[in-house]
Amino acid sequence: MKTLYSSGIHIANLFIKGASIFNKKLKLGVVGRSETFTRLKTHISEKDRTFWFHCASLGEYEQGLPVFQQLKEKYPTHKIVLSFFSPSGYEIRKDSPIADIAVYLPLDTKNNAKQFLDLVHPDLIVFVKYDIWPNFLEEIQQRQLRALLISATFRAEQSFFKSYGGFMRNALFAFEHIFTQDESSKILIEGIGYSSVSVSGDTRYDRVSHQLNIDNTLTHIETFKDNQTTIIFGSSWPEDDAIFIPLINSCKNKDIKFIIAPHNIKPSYTKSLVSQIESDTVSYTNMSSNTLQDYKVFILDTIGQLSKAYHYADIAYVGGAIGKTGLHNILEPAVFSLPIVIGNNHKKFPEAMKMQKNGGLFSISNQKEFNDIIHTLIEDQPFRVKSGQLNSDYITLHKGATTSIIEYLSRAPL
Repeated sequence: MKTLYSSGIHIANLFIKGASIFNKKLKLGVVGRSETFTRLKTHISEKDRTFWFHCASLGEYEQGLPVFQQLKEKYPTHKIVLSFFSPSGYEIRKDSPIADIAVYLPLDTKNNAKQFLDLVHPDLIVFVKYDIWPNFLEEIQQRQLRALLISATFRAEQSFFKSYGGFMRNALFAFEHIFTQDESSKILIEGIGYSSVSVSGDTRYDRVSHQLNIDNTLTHIETFKDNQTTIIFGSSWPEDDAIFIPLINSCKNKDIKFIIAPHNIKPSYTKSLVSQIESDTVSYTNMSSNTLQDYKVFILDTIGQLSKAYHYADIAYVGGAIGKTGLHNILEPAVFSLPIVIGNNHKKFPEAMKMQKNGGLFSISNQKEFNDIIHTLIEDQPFRVKSGQLNSDYITLHKGATTSIIEYLSRAPL
């Protein structure tokens, strides 16, 4: 299995380099990985004490950020190396103030692992959620470096728990401690003989809770809202558009405002949305603050404002689950006490299942179900407020994962 895996990595490397000629995102990763070692040599010296934080992509970065921030505050003289595997994480957070240097993680070969660790020589390594790279972890274990896996989730169908998964399974033992999101993940890990595991919960709850402590003012959204009931469609895809645009068009004469924050913010996509909407529509990139209140639909075609925009909404629809692209972040609107509507393909998202059971989240599978719940939430304010409060209470109940992780490290200082 080990030989097969290593051969597969080399084959994947060749394929990625070839495909990158035709794919801009892949090319960013190929070029970025080719620069990693040079950049590390420039920014990290042998005398530096370092932490290495690794995230697969943007979501894992946001998930790990509360832990990263506390470690940075607790150990201000350590340099922080932040690595990503995906361009969608690196390109957005490469200038993160949490890190002294952000890099692409090289592909998981023995030589890459040795060279990377020689250059970084970390006192502590933190992996977030998953991205289990066995060659890197084997080298970490051989060097007896301290490594944690935080906010981890495991499922029985993963290779770690299969008869053929010994190589991947052994990689987990490189972690000094694994903090899982739930009890079922802990039981799975204990079943393979790994005992240094505890249920801390999900650090994402700490991350989104912090949103309430910052200034969420967006003057353009406040002006647009104009004190009217506002529905926001967050991280929407074409499949979501097909569900909510008919609703928007049916509400032309009602005192309701709509904010669309599409996943795709290319001008061509924004233009397509505008062409389908029958009400006055403005986008962030062409707005005029003097007339915003006169529009019924606001398209937020920019990055980094959605989490604050939820502050101004009364109802949230979160995209991704009506199709097969994967449900986007439902915790961001939940922290602002919003009732949430999503598609029905959310079985791999336990927080969605629990929030639906609690009564604050509503799953729909077709246009009629969507229209029915949205109109109920619009017309029945007590029901809307109660549903939103249930979501806020759920966030509060699940905070504290970061504290558990930091307390663990405090018992064995670095």
